[in-house]
Amino acid sequence: MSEEVLVVDSPAESVKRLTLNRPGKRNALSDELRLALFEALRKGDADPDVSVMIIRGAGPAFCAGYDLSGSNHPVERATAPRDGWWSRHVVAGWFEMWDMTTPIIAQVHGWCLAGGTELAAACDLVYVSEDAQIGYPPVRLMSPPDLAWQPWLMGMRRAMEALLTGDAMSGAEAVAAGFANRAYPPERLEEEVLAQARRIAKVPGDLLALNKRVVHRAMEAAGIRVGLRATAEIQALGFHQDSSRRYMANLRGRPLRESLNERDAPFSDYRTAGDPDSQEG
Repeated sequence: MSEEVLVVDSPAESVKRLTLNRPGKRNALSDELRLALFEALRKGDADPDVSVMIIRGAGPAFCAGYDLSGSNHPVERATAPRDGWWSRHVVAGWFEMWDMTTPIIAQVHGWCLAGGTELAAACDLVYVSEDAQIGYPPVRLMSPPDLAWQPWLMGMRRAMEALLTGDAMSGAEAVAAGFANRAYPPERLEEEVLAQARRIAKVPGDLLALNKRVVHRAMEAAGIRVGLRATAEIQALGFHQDSSRRYMANLRGRPLRESLNERDAPFSDYRTAGDPDSQEG
């Protein structure tokens, strides 16, 4: 490959930053990128000198979702290729991030769609640009989400609206809804995320691990882990529906962009509203 799909650097003491580096594909999550991301996360989590990790995207978007043009094999963990394997293995990967001892920050700008929202939701903190566009359009013709974070982070009413329409919300709206911690002007996002990472890194790593865990354990006591795994099984059922079967058949043998444009044209948003090169799944 002419360039790395993931760029790793250390922008501050005790801070490791992982940059998704497929800008021409809006950082869509190919097998290669997902594998590189999880290997880097595991390496950072095992490093006692790393207190915080940041995930961001190169180019005009954070992440436009799973790469539907790729082969999509199990990456995060080995999974038997039985019905529903995709949902189970990606959710297992997001829970692996959840279970890491090191706090992980999502730095979200531009498009954050479908699987990209799952990646951000698996992080411990989410900071967004005010003009980010965050949504799950595959609910329109493909299936519910693999990781149904919407009810847990936004509550029943906002989650219902998001999943019944597939509409996107801005960064500012994402904060109000509970998906993100704070929104900043695009030109300030990076400096604000680094400032927060430095602040977190002032706390000793052993205590950070416990502080992160206490929030997760509280959510697990409320049923989040069981609930997310249960809804992942419903996602797998989506691919057996007539609408989804027709849509997936429509994807084969033609440019992906055409099929996605047909999906979104009745709603006049996403590609049909101004970013024809983005792809998501």
